[in-house]
This record gives sequence, C-alpha cells and structure tokens, in this order.
Amino acid sequence: MWPAASGGVPERDLAVPTRLAALRTALAGIGTTLDEGKTCAELTREAVRQVGGTAAVLWVGGEAVARYEAVKGDPALLPGVPWALAAAREASALEEAASAIPYASAGRARPALCVPLAIDGHPYGGLVCARERAPFTPAEVELLGLLAERAASHIRHAREHERVSGIVGNLQRALLVEPGRPHPNLDVAIRYMPGQSALVGGDWCETVRLHFGRTLLVVGDVMGHGLEAAVDMTAYRSSLRYIASADLPPHRVLRQLDDTASAEADRRPATCLIARVDPNRGQVTLASAGHLPPAVIDGQGRTSLLPVPVGPPLGTGLGGYEPATYRLDPTQTLVLFTDGLVEHRGEDIDHSLDRLAGVAFAATAGVEDVIDTVLARLDARHAEDDVAVLAAQLHDRVPDADGPGA
Repeated sequence: MWPAASGGVPERDLAVPTRLAALRTALAGIGTTLDEGKTCAELTREAVRQVGGTAAVLWVGGEAVARYEAVKGDPALLPGVPWALAAAREASALEEAASAIPYASAGRARPALCVPLAIDGHPYGGLVCARERAPFTPAEVELLGLLAERAASHIRHAREHERVSGIVGNLQRALLVEPGRPHPNLDVAIRYMPGQSALVGGDWCETVRLHFGRTLLVVGDVMGHGLEAAVDMTAYRSSLRYIASADLPPHRVLRQLDDTASAEADRRPATCLIARVDPNRGQVTLASAGHLPPAVIDGQGRTSLLPVPVGPPLGTGLGGYEPATYRLDPTQTLVLFTDGLVEHRGEDIDHSLDRLAGVAFAATAGVEDVIDTVLARLDARHAEDDVAVLAAQLHDRVPDADGPGA
C-alpha cells in the first residue's frame, strides 16, 4: 500500500495528474503541422527525450524498399534495416508494439524495439528505438506506442491533405483555363497565385481579340473563396467571351454581364475591370464594376493610378457603368490586378493603393519583369487572398495575318 501524504491522500494518487500532464505535453509536441517529415522528426525527438538512446522512423516504400528517416541520436546504435523491417511486420501483425529484442552489434547485445506507425489498420512504417545495455521496460514500450499512434494519426491527416490538395490543384488548373491571345501589337503577361486561406478562388484574367487590332483586357474577382467561387468564375468568363464577341464598349459589356448574372439567383456577385486597348489610336478605354483602378507605369518607371468611375458589382442588377478613356503609348505599361495584390487585413484601401503607387520599376522593364517586381515588392506570395495580375504594353504594330477584322 502506498504511503499517505500529509493530507491523507496516497502519494500514488498525487502522482497521477503529474504523469498525465507530462503525457499530454509529450503528445502535443507531435503533429504540430501537416508536414509528414516534420511530424516524424517530432516523434523521434520526443522518443529520445522519453527513453534515451537513438530513435528513427522506418519508411517503407513500394516493393518493400525501406530506409531510416528522421534519425535522432547516434545512428550507429540502430539495428540494420532488414531487422527493423521484419520487426515492423511482426508488430503490425500483432497490432501492438513489438517486444524489446536483443540484437548483435559490434560483438555486443543491445536492446532494440520497433513500434508500428499505424492507425485504424493503415500502416505507415515503424518507430525504431535502440540504446546501450539497459532494456526497455513495459512502461516505456507502452509510452512509445502512444507516441507512435499519435504520429500515425497526423501522418494520415498529412497524406490525406496532400491528396485533397492535389485534387483541388488539378481542378483549379482546369478552371483557370488559358486566356485568349491578344493582338500581336500588344505584349501581355498574366500571373495567378492562390491565397494562403484557400487553394482555389474566384480571381481571373482574360484577353479577347477585337476588330481593327484592338484587345479587351479583363480582370475579375468573384466574392468568396473555394470551389463555389471558382465555378461562378468560369460562368462569368464564359459570359464575357460571348458578350465581347459583339465588340461592345467596356461599359456596355459590364451592363450585359450584370444583366446575365443577376438573372441567376445562385450566382455570386463579382467585381470586374475591363480595358479596351486601341493601339491605332494610342488609347485605352476603361470601365469598372466595383473593382480597384488600374495602374500605369510611365517611361521612367514611376507608377500612378488611373481614375475610373466605379459602378456596382456584377450580379446586383443595378447597372450604371461609365467609361473613362486615357492616352496610352509604348513607353507605358498598363497593370490590372485584383484586390489580393494590395489589401492587408485592417488596412485602409487607400493606404494599400498608395503602397502600389510607391513601387518603382526599371525604365525598360518588360511585362514579365513588371509582374515579377510588383509581386515581390508587395509580398504577394504571402497574401491571404488569391491574386491575379495582368500587365500590357503596346509596341510597334506588326502586320496581322488575320487581317484588320480578326
């Protein structure tokens, strides 16, 4: 019988909360991310902290190819991989940690054990532990089994996340179809990056060839995130291509897009900016449906914003879009973008746009260089929202094989 403490409670009972707290702490340190490699490293680090010696994860690939990963401690203490592979199979068959088994190394017997990395019948390899002389106790074997079970659960989540991410990535690439080709008198570069909070969203870019060497440039942003926003984005793009074929001015294209979208009750609203570039006249005509204004970079690399009358978002049925026309020459670069490029949580949008206007560019930067620079300066790769950017430059007209009406 355990002796009683001064308050009359057995010391054994007083020790239980302490042991449970220590166990919770140990388990909490495994699986802190969805990175399988990091989870394995956390497992072996905690195993060594608990029982000493050396720990490694036995990774088993196709056709029984096996190797050690995430080794913590002296690798020389570990048994050979064939021994570990046989022990892992035995442990998995028993669905429990294998007993500590002596093995010969450098003429001496050392204790080693293999704990299966498995959860709900799904094996992911094994946790192999070894140390000098002192055998593993049943309590240590049980503890290592709990640690391995925790790691296996997170490895399963990591692999499922990777699988789903691959599916969503393929869907995203399918939804984000390539935009049309501009006329050869216009250089265009387009970049899309998914945000940190979602793998797919509703941001998009489009180019449409019009008559007489003109090109329609479009950026849009469907409200919300996820697959629903991406599906609505494809609907807007399809409608745009059909409406643009009538060669209407930008504000009338927006009006028809709004009428079409508002007639569908489930269609999400979207912002949109349309620019019709006319190289023959050296001008661009813009119209906006709730979208941020475009930027223009001059021949000295200075950035400014072009004011555009802002109408309501598409899908509201309110209409009321107005055009704005500006001069555009080959020394300038027109940049259209979605709000994910500039917006920061809690920041006024005017400050966000001022940050873009403060970006300086090389005087001779091409469209790809312009996009690279703006993405880097505004740290767009860490944006919470998805980002779509389109840059366009006029250059000397070349003969169009399709004729002036292509």
